[in-house]
Amino acid sequence: MASVNDWPDVRTVTLDDLNEAVVAGIADFRAHPGYGLAIGSAFAVAGWALFFALAELGLPFLIYPVAMGFALVAPFAAAAFYAVSDLRERGETVTSAAVIQGLNRERHRRDLGWMALVTFLALILWLEIAAVLTFAFGGINTFDTDYLSKILDSPSGLVFLIIGNLAGAAIGFAVFAITVISFPMLYHRDTDFITAMVTSVRLVEKNPITMLAWAVFIGFIVALSVMTAFLGLLILLPIIGHSTWHLYRLSVEPVRTAYAAPPVETPAVTSSATLIPGRLVGG
Repeated sequence: MASVNDWPDVRTVTLDDLNEAVVAGIADFRAHPGYGLAIGSAFAVAGWALFFALAELGLPFLIYPVAMGFALVAPFAAAAFYAVSDLRERGETVTSAAVIQGLNRERHRRDLGWMALVTFLALILWLEIAAVLTFAFGGINTFDTDYLSKILDSPSGLVFLIIGNLAGAAIGFAVFAITVISFPMLYHRDTDFITAMVTSVRLVEKNPITMLAWAVFIGFIVALSVMTAFLGLLILLPIIGHSTWHLYRLSVEPVRTAYAAPPVETPAVTSSATLIPGRLVGG
């Protein structure tokens, strides 16, 4: 793990930078839509499967938390988009083999896996909180398929919705702070997941308004995807993934190179002297 003085430098990011990242992300998607459509379709199918599974198991109250919790795991899902954007940025041919090779490097598997675990645990925590709040306000009636109408028809139900959404927003923003650029950073650099998370948090601390705007934008994209029965993921997921790569490239300074000391002026020596770096040794 990096020492305190070795954390990557983060830049000031403006709303114009966010716009630039999204425009570049759209360009990446338009250049290679196949990857986005394939991955977006897979997640749409997974969303439908979860919806029907929860309904069949008599757990309809978990459908909304699971759907909104997608934002917690979306950064990991976008890893393939980082590979596509990286290849385009370096002027290399984008092929399935190149994308897989980029994702299959050992350091990527290791630290991306740890970050995926962090976001998965955050999703579990969110679902636990959602379940506790639901039972507290709705009791065993939450297993009824019409529980939503019962919640909306009661004052306590409205309080539950407010508290639940606030709790979800708090957890979501906390996860957002540690993951906003950590996944593309882990893909791009030979670093550890702790350094990536700290760098992500430092970026949010340095640009709170801009990063809040980005979080709201992602939340809107997730909500829009849910309202379109997950069909919006076919286009919106790849755009967010590619845009996140460009946001990372705009917001984190390049990798530092080794410090090169300036040349040292040495006095004139006779031909019998031998110059060794850092010292003058007579022959």
